[in-house]
Amino acid sequence: MLVSAAEMLKKAKAGHYAVGQFNINNLEWTKAVLQTAQELNSPVILGVSEGAGKYMTGYTTIVGMVNGMIKEMNITVPVALHLDHGSYEHCYKCIEAGFSSIMFDGSHYSIEENVAKTTELVAAAHAKGISIEAEVGSIGGEEDGVIGMGECADPNECKQIADLGVDFLAAGIGNIHGKYPANWKGLSFETLDAVQQLTGDMPLVLHGGTGIPTDMIKKAITLGVAKINVNTECQLSFAAATRKYVEAGKDLEGKGFDPRKLLAPGFDAIKATVKEKMEIFGSVNQA
Repeated sequence: MLVSAAEMLKKAKAGHYAVGQFNINNLEWTKAVLQTAQELNSPVILGVSEGAGKYMTGYTTIVGMVNGMIKEMNITVPVALHLDHGSYEHCYKCIEAGFSSIMFDGSHYSIEENVAKTTELVAAAHAKGISIEAEVGSIGGEEDGVIGMGECADPNECKQIADLGVDFLAAGIGNIHGKYPANWKGLSFETLDAVQQLTGDMPLVLHGGTGIPTDMIKKAITLGVAKINVNTECQLSFAAATRKYVEAGKDLEGKGFDPRKLLAPGFDAIKATVKEKMEIFGSVNQA
């Protein structure tokens, strides 16, 4: 059964580890992430961007698939199904469809409008036991067509949004979605520290987990980050393993063209990436 992410992230923050949010794109992805979480006895958050939601035909389909898998695969670790960078409208769609967690990305609104919409969505989500994440300061890079430069959040605005009753908060600290450019300046730990000072026990979220060096990830966890989002890295490892299979001509041997065989190396690659991340984040055996 799906659970809200609030409890698992409170535990993570208190225990000084982080729970990974792994974005899902299809059945293979979902199965790989769930299987790895169960094998490592780790809590997990399945992230769904609006683009991926549309690709998988809609939120009701995703809820049905995830709930079905939890039952069929006997998944006993805590699993949250979370809307990633949701618009105001899509937050409501996911609340209706049966998601257990949502993120409202109001970072492109004025702080006043972000506050008003967040307040309303906190009430709607909490009425159904759903956790809610908010964002302050934009996360850099491109995600589903949204391009940001990765400016750092204003700690006072973070406190203003945190005080509205959100369950966890994504603060821009110079992090970027996708691959990091060669001239990237690194994470702003000063910003993270200042945000943490003002928001207290609020679990903080690090978006753009792909490509951030392990020592920076570990330092961020010591400064209150309890949720780290990973997407691009799984996509890259899936693509590399699939490419290798095809380039080796395996799809031409016997029934190697069968999608179950064709997608197997990529599936295993996702699992390996998720395992590596869960070990770095410290969530293994925390279920």
